[in-house]
Order: sequence, then C-alpha cells, then structure tokens
Amino acid sequence: MADVEGFCDERFTAVREALTANLSSGADVGASVAVYLGDEPVVDLWGGQTQDGPWRRDTITNVWSITKTMTALCALMLADRGELDFHAPVARYWPEFAVAGKERVEVRHLMGHTAGLPKWTGRFNGADLYDWEKATSLLAAQEPEWEPGTESGYHALTQGYLVGEVVRRITGRTLGTFFREEVAGPLGADFHIGLPTEHDHRVAHVIPPEDAPPPAPPRHMAEVSWTSDWRRAEIPAAGGHGNARSVARIQSVMATGGGSLLSAAGCERVFEQQSDGVDRVLGTWVRFGLGYGLPSRGLPLPNPRTVAWGGWGGSIVVADLDAGMTVSYVMNRMAGGLTGDARGAGLVLAAYAGLAES
Repeated sequence: MADVEGFCDERFTAVREALTANLSSGADVGASVAVYLGDEPVVDLWGGQTQDGPWRRDTITNVWSITKTMTALCALMLADRGELDFHAPVARYWPEFAVAGKERVEVRHLMGHTAGLPKWTGRFNGADLYDWEKATSLLAAQEPEWEPGTESGYHALTQGYLVGEVVRRITGRTLGTFFREEVAGPLGADFHIGLPTEHDHRVAHVIPPEDAPPPAPPRHMAEVSWTSDWRRAEIPAAGGHGNARSVARIQSVMATGGGSLLSAAGCERVFEQQSDGVDRVLGTWVRFGLGYGLPSRGLPLPNPRTVAWGGWGGSIVVADLDAGMTVSYVMNRMAGGLTGDARGAGLVLAAYAGLAES
C-alpha cells in the first residue's frame, strides 16, 4: 500500500482510500487532494514520488488549465469592483483590439471561449509564449475564426493572454502580479502565475502522457513545463504552479459565495451562460459560464450551482455553491485528456460520498 500523508476528517475516509488506491495501482505517481467545507479544510492529503524523491507537503507542480480558474477569479473581482464590464467591447480597455472584425467582441466572449481566437494564426512559435507583447499584439491583430459569441472553441492558451491583457490595461499590473497581490497573498495560498526562482526546488516535473491525441498538445509540450523559461513566464491559461491545497483554498472563495474576495452578487455572475453545446476545439459538450465550466451533459455534477474545470493531464477543481464544498486534485503523471480524467472524478465522487454521510 502506498503511504499517504496529511489529514482527513473521518467523514471523508473514502477520499483517502481513493488516493491510496490510485498511488498503489500506479495510476498516480505523485499526487495531492484537498477538500474544503466552507473555508475550512477537511481533507489535505499527499503521497507518492517526484523526480527528486517523495511528494511532500509543500510540493507544487504545473496544473495547466486549472490556471484558467485563477485568471477568471481575477476578472470577476474587477467586475465586482465596477472596473470591468463583461458586456463591454474588449476595445474599451484595449483599443488596438478593435480591428479585423473584432470591434464588437465583448469581454464575456473572452471569458467563455466564444471570441473566435482559439490559437495564433500569425507567425508564432513556442518561445513567443514568453513574450507578452508579441503574444497579445498578434491576437489583437488577427481575425476571429467564427462569429464571436455564437459558439465556443476552447482557447487553450490564448484565453490567458486575452483576459490577462484586459486586466493589465485596467489595473496597470500584469495578471500574475494582480493575482499575487490580490488573491494568493491575502489568502496565504501557495499558487503562482510566474514562479519565482526560489521555488524551483519544490516543483514536481509532470510526467508526459503516453498518449495525447488531438486536440491535446503534442507530448513534448509537457516537457516544456520543466524549463525555467516556462516557469518564469506568466502564462495565465496554463502555466500556474500549485498543489491541491492551494487550488482548493483559492477556489473555496467561489463555493462560499465570494468569501473575502467577492460580493455574493459578484460571485453569482459566474453562472451567466456563454455557451452550451459541442465545443469546436474540444469536440465534446461544454457549457461555459464566465470563466468556468458549468454542469451540463458533458460535465455532470450533483448540484446545479457548481463550477468546475480540469487541466491537461488530469488535475481538477470543483466548487459547489449549493454544498459549500470545494474539491481539488493535482498530480504529476499526466493522462492524455485536456480537461481531467477518471482519477480526479473518482476523488470528487468520494468527497460527495463523504458529504452525504456528514
């Protein structure tokens, strides 16, 4: 049996058992799972191995698209303060954006993956991900691939630059700086968008997926996250580093109706539906609110007032406003899917089983 460390409220022993089973079977190599009820942790577990030894309490890793939920939270906070209007044209905040048929693209279209800008169509290579000005300028110049607002097409990497540039234009701060100063810092959460050098020794390298069919990126893309260039860069759709504890701590704000960061009304805006159908990029049914996935036939969740999203390889976070519960799972062994897999789903179901018994 695999050794699992941390604590687990006795109501949620099924979560510990599920993580132990994943590690013992080899489905997981190293992983962490956390459950919050309200703003209180009831599960904080970790175990397994990294490239340097045991997965420890302070181990962090690249969580890919879980980062999108952090970026969305920043935008929701600005909207709650009256500094950002989701129904305003993007060009109100970013004038250079109003070209090539994007004059009427609204901020909500960026949040809901309906802006028609799922990838860069100009000359763009991997190193350009680290050049914020180039990445955003190219997006501002290009034409949408479809009529904005009519359907979703997952903006796997571009969404972070699009929303992040709007945040920068409003606040004068980069997305990573705003997040650090307004979210992670006040909450005491060990999550980073743009990782400082002093944390490198704590990073568990992701293990690339054995099979990564389209629309997932090619397998070698996972290895890019091992580099210092990737860690230092602010890649607000995919470059965040954290663990289950930090992810759950931050997203518990959503499950508690805004917590210390949002008003209740500001939190509820996440449920403003932006799309509901087969996503052009993912090829699966997705229902997007403002920055998060909502319950749908493609993402069945027990309660309607729940938001969730997963990262490439298997990480996941679920924040249930009806139950006041947040569940997060972060791991280093990647599967091929873009938005979570059975390991995380099993842990989420185990948490709901514990909730039912409490």
